[in-house]
Amino acid sequence: MHIWVDADACPAVIKDILYRAAERAKIRMTLVANKFLRTPPSLYIRTLQVARGFDAADSHIVRELQAGDLVITADIPLAADVLAKGGHALNPRGELYTPDSIEERLALRNYLDELRASGVQTGGPAALDRTDRKRFADQLDRLLTRQAGKS
Repeated sequence: MHIWVDADACPAVIKDILYRAAERAKIRMTLVANKFLRTPPSLYIRTLQVARGFDAADSHIVRELQAGDLVITADIPLAADVLAKGGHALNPRGELYTPDSIEERLALRNYLDELRASGVQTGGPAALDRTDRKRFADQLDRLLTRQAGKS
């Protein structure tokens, strides 16, 4: 398993959890972004800066992704592409996307896009809180433990 992070919008507190997990589990992780990222020195953590452009980081992740890899993203279309390639997708709030849930999430996203296009203010997500961070860390730990059991 390789962990890919859609890092442009990933909260710093979630990146910190991921840094510790990569070191503890000795698992390779790549943060993909269109800007420079500072990470702790590690044999397991690397960054990849892609060109600026619409979905450049997402496209790179999908291109490089192998079945069984884990992608950290809040981007619903990227999560759908990850699942289609046999990967796992986890959002920064700890929701593990599944083939069943992704269809519903895509439909909701498209509906909200239509509302925004017609001028309706839909607001954004609530700020990440302690419960979200714990849910993320717990779900990540379960995935890594399951992966370690397969090795």
